Amino acid sequence: MAPPGPPPGPPPRPPFGQQNYGPQLQGSQQQQPFFRYSQCNGRKKALCIGINYIRQQAALRGCINDARNIERFLCEKFGYNRNDIVVLTDDQQDPRSIPNRANILQAMRWLVMDARPNDSLFFHYSGHGGQTKDQDGDEDDGYDEVIYPVDFKQAGHIVDDLMHDIMVKPLPPGCRLTAIFDSCHSGSALDLPYIYSTEGKVKEPNLAMEVGQGLFGAATAYARGDMGGVMQSVTGFVRSATTGRSSQQRARQTKTSPADVISWSGCKDSQTSADAVEAGSATGAMSYAFIAALTQQPRQSYQQLLISLRGILRAKYSQKPQLSSSHPMDTNLEFIA
Repeated sequence: MAPPGPPPGPPPRPPFGQQNYGPQLQGSQQQQPFFRYSQCNGRKKALCIGINYIRQQAALRGCINDARNIERFLCEKFGYNRNDIVVLTDDQQDPRSIPNRANILQAMRWLVMDARPNDSLFFHYSGHGGQTKDQDGDEDDGYDEVIYPVDFKQAGHIVDDLMHDIMVKPLPPGCRLTAIFDSCHSGSALDLPYIYSTEGKVKEPNLAMEVGQGLFGAATAYARGDMGGVMQSVTGFVRSATTGRSSQQRARQTKTSPADVISWSGCKDSQTSADAVEAGSATGAMSYAFIAALTQQPRQSYQQLLISLRGILRAKYSQKPQLSSSHPMDTNLEFIA
């Protein structure tokens, strides 16, 4: 059964003012959590990164095209100025424009420097992505997501916790950061704690699925007389379910923000993103879908756009784009950037 669609008609613009959420603590000095939507009528800055890993073993084809296509689309659709967009690709001659680890981190800091309420900041990454063992307990699956600079073999990857520290934590209330990750294992690549379904609802750890998997494993072990396997399956389920809840709570305690941060990613944390060919040109499937969806229908709500992205990719790809945010949001509002 298809998910219920959003209300008919053009989506409403985001409201002004402070938005409170969560319980009001009685007799406590701790302030109720809040955020402000950005009106996106302030300054506009963007960082577009495309890495083909030229002459490397794991070379890609469409990532440089993605960065250029998103740069052009931001100028044409959302009124960005090319002078306020930094593009890092590994086909450039200027050493400052090569997407190595040092340049990427420096460009991320430039993007959020002196950010103000109602500013629009845009981050786009197309390249390799992966996972590494979680060190601080904020990941349901026990793994942090990472991106790979062109010099990752020498300088290492960039982990999601660091990207969050650089690009999310410094932002003031009412400042918008829109991020697009067209990379493998990118579902929570910016460590935003609220992930949304196509029904416009916040996803929760699927304990029912964990129960089913745990009991199925226990039953299978019992059937073959493996009592050790029974205990291992049940114990593993309890550990996984407990970790899922506690890691989500930790993420919401440490990774929420009063700023207006939105991330679109090309796939779930457990999936890969396709390096594809569309309309005769090499491209990342997610970057192509994002441009195609908003070209076909410029005014869409967050929920509508998530449904549109998945609809465009469903015919040819197994990956499922994800929407996450730094705060609870109304997904029926119009997506602006």
